[in-house]
Amino acid sequence: MASSNTTEAIEALAAEIGENIYIDVAKWHLYLRDAHLHTTLAEQIYPLLTNKNLSEDQVQQILQRIPVKLGGGKREVPLADLLPMQCQVNLMDLLEEYQDSL
Repeated sequence: MASSNTTEAIEALAAEIGENIYIDVAKWHLYLRDAHLHTTLAEQIYPLLTNKNLSEDQVQQILQRIPVKLGGGKREVPLADLLPMQCQVNLMDLLEEYQDSL
């Protein structure tokens, strides 16, 4: 049963991330749900939230480790490089609120 609860919690977190956080490409906002990156990010961040171990540095490290393929895979760029600063701030706020609700 705990696995089901964890899956639901990750899906809820992914939905929040997907609806609110976007990458900026040539001033176009591509929300992470549309880029299919929201679940990957939620799965990697969720353990930090459950351990009450959330820090901006750790989130930055996770964002650096998630590759985003561009040009049909010709190039990979870390997710951190595609998120505007305001989105990174919004992501931290969203994660802190989510952690408080756990």
